Amino acid sequence: MFTTLKNAFKVKEIRQRVLFTFAMLVVIRIASQLPVPGTDPEYFRNWFAKELSGAGDAFNFFDAFTGGSFLNMSIIALNITPYITSSIIMQLLTIAIPKLEEMQKDGEEGRKKIVSITRYVTVALALIESTAMAIGFGRGGLLREYNALNVITVIVALTAGSAFLMWIGERITDKGIGNGISIVLTINIISRLPQDLSGLFNQFVFGKEIAIGVVAAVIIIAIIILMVVLVIVLNDGVRKIPVQYAKKVQGRKLVGGNSSSIPLKINTAGVIPVIFASSIMQFPVIICSLLGVNGGTGFWGKVLKGLSSSNWCKFTKGEWVYSIGLLVYIVLVIFFAYFYTSITFNPLEISENMKKQGGFIPGIRPGRPTSEYLTKILNYIIFIGACGLTIVCVVPFVFNGIFGASVSFGGTSLIIIVSVVVETLKQVESLMLVRNYKGFLND
Repeated sequence: MFTTLKNAFKVKEIRQRVLFTFAMLVVIRIASQLPVPGTDPEYFRNWFAKELSGAGDAFNFFDAFTGGSFLNMSIIALNITPYITSSIIMQLLTIAIPKLEEMQKDGEEGRKKIVSITRYVTVALALIESTAMAIGFGRGGLLREYNALNVITVIVALTAGSAFLMWIGERITDKGIGNGISIVLTINIISRLPQDLSGLFNQFVFGKEIAIGVVAAVIIIAIIILMVVLVIVLNDGVRKIPVQYAKKVQGRKLVGGNSSSIPLKINTAGVIPVIFASSIMQFPVIICSLLGVNGGTGFWGKVLKGLSSSNWCKFTKGEWVYSIGLLVYIVLVIFFAYFYTSITFNPLEISENMKKQGGFIPGIRPGRPTSEYLTKILNYIIFIGACGLTIVCVVPFVFNGIFGASVSFGGTSLIIIVSVVVETLKQVESLMLVRNYKGFLND
């Protein structure tokens, strides 16, 4: 990794792209400290500490994605979550709406139209979310003076902040090192790492006996390394399906006869299943919190506690029942892994394209048998990938429930960080490769 970065800085064009990206990230971190006018900066700190002990983890998850901007109630408190949501919505609608599917197949022109629609959906979602926050939290004391002017100010500031981050992400993609939106999200998550690591070491290492502190430090570091390695294996793991192309006559020449492969990633759906599962589990908790409903001690109160990950894996008397929520979460992760892959990967379409090009999988007949074979292999791979995702996500919950080790870089955050870092390094290497090819051609 360091060698790649060192070589990249030797190339002027790539160095400029890296420095531009770094400058944009500095702007983001500065913006995350600028509070929305008319708001009380201490509101959320008191709210997290006292009022929302049962739902705090849901908002803590959101705050981790925004790099602390949500807790500070800064102008970019919504961050790029509206853009991520709109991108997922558009991806799903592309499958359901034929017109959008046609746009996607129209090449670069169609892609630009879909990107344009995604921007409008992002602004609409940001407007809806900022309105809900301004009114819901405003009634509880977020605003110094709860009036129409302050509510409108919060709505405009939060919506503009989200649109501004979307613009920065696109600029990083065009003029920086690429993967703009992903890099923005990653830097927000990374900004919380020092705080989380310091909390872990203060809780389990510092102030303890030397032997206990050393063992605790080794365990913490070992778990983090093992989880990072598992995420890398999940991201890079590929099952290659061999494809052979039949020879055919074109004019007076005999062409074809070459071989290729279809790469099927082990983690076919990426981090999407985890985001979907977490969102569904936390949505009722967040809505009830905004409405001031805590569920009480009755049936619905227990349901809300079961949906909150802060109550999972606690095996004290009367608390173990809430761990049923963890089982629901695991089922949702596996379900969305299959669901998302099914709408983004079409074995029948691939088999038909192979048949048209004269390709076939050795030992498998072209057409429907090929489609069934790919589906069978895909289902097996999806299950392995979903199990890997589940392990990465569940380990932090287990340690949080048993030892009280609450961190924001577990599970979803770790998958995003590792994935984006690996993809960004690949992007830098590809830029260097293109530059070398240009130099060769110019010579």
